[in-house]
Amino acid sequence: MAYAEHDGHRIFYTVQGSGPVVVLLHGHLLSSACWRDGGFAQTLADGYTVVLIDALGHGQSDKPSASDAYQLTCRAGEVVAVLDAVGAETLHLVGHSMGGWTAVGLARAIPDRLLSVTLGGWNPVQGIAAGLPAEVKGPIPFARVLSMARATAPELVAWVTAENEPGLRASWEAMGDLDGAAEVLLECACPVLLWSGRDDPRGMSMQTLAAQYRWKMLWTEGDHLTAVIGHGRENAPLIRQALEKN
Repeated sequence: MAYAEHDGHRIFYTVQGSGPVVVLLHGHLLSSACWRDGGFAQTLADGYTVVLIDALGHGQSDKPSASDAYQLTCRAGEVVAVLDAVGAETLHLVGHSMGGWTAVGLARAIPDRLLSVTLGGWNPVQGIAAGLPAEVKGPIPFARVLSMARATAPELVAWVTAENEPGLRASWEAMGDLDGAAEVLLECACPVLLWSGRDDPRGMSMQTLAAQYRWKMLWTEGDHLTAVIGHGRENAPLIRQALEKN
């Protein structure tokens, strides 16, 4: 167990394995534990140094309420603080959902340090909207997101309290910052892979985007959540195979 510090906030991280560095970035309302629960960390640790990070506002990292702490540049900065703490000069980056959004920020901040970028369950151009039905217009407020999560997966959000809810709201709203994402990834010299579960409604738009920009596309089992957790044992080897080709 260890912490790095960024802008006065503690960022929790763990490291396991040895070899080239792979950083796994989790989605909104989750924590780095999802990568262990899904089997990704164990699958990759045999041959890679796996760095798991709890994003600010989540898991064992600090949970400030100030909205500016959750902007994309800050998200990227907290990951860089961990990279510097563990001495990682170069790395493979795998981000799922909010982690995919953060990965774009890192492609902008430290492109020369990235060996590859994998965006799971995240359309970098459309963002959250890519997973919504066509009839849904405008952003979904965080209160509705939290309500739906409590109704469908209460065990995943049991940790959310009135005290840490403001930071999570700010984190959700910050993901609306999509300006220049495609250009950032196109300018990045490393390979870019889009990854979607077959039952994730974002998948088709991601495939279209991959074809447009000549990025690789990986389909695995599961929907937006279960691609990481429920089907992780099946999907983790496919992510590893993709990394080994880079």
